Amino acid sequence: MTLNDPLASALSKIWNAEMVSKVNCVVRPSSKIIKSVLNIFQKKGYIGEFKEIQDNTGKSISISLIGRINKCNVIKPRYNVKTKEFEKFEKRYLIAKNIGLIIVSTSKGIMTHADAKEKKLGGRLLAYCY
Repeated sequence: MTLNDPLASALSKIWNAEMVSKVNCVVRPSSKIIKSVLNIFQKKGYIGEFKEIQDNTGKSISISLIGRINKCNVIKPRYNVKTKEFEKFEKRYLIAKNIGLIIVSTSKGIMTHADAKEKKLGGRLLAYCY
């Protein structure tokens, strides 16, 4: 099976597992972008621990879910966004002001939209979660 967008596949697998109240989820394949997005989710309290597993079929990520995700998905197309334009995308993708987060790829790495606004950085929108 070939994947066109591994991040989209990973986030939909996590969201589907949350919808049926699973406590664990295994995402395959593993990538740096997926790990950094999961790291942000973990810091913000949306998921529990996660670890990379190496087996004979390749690398995968085992994630412990804590039931905090109501919706998570990728943003397509991956819009370029300037510092002053974040509010427009917050209204489009998040359910209310200051609830949820948008993941942005900037020149300083992958971070939340709040961190990017604070550091006055623009970037490319990757995903959202609330």
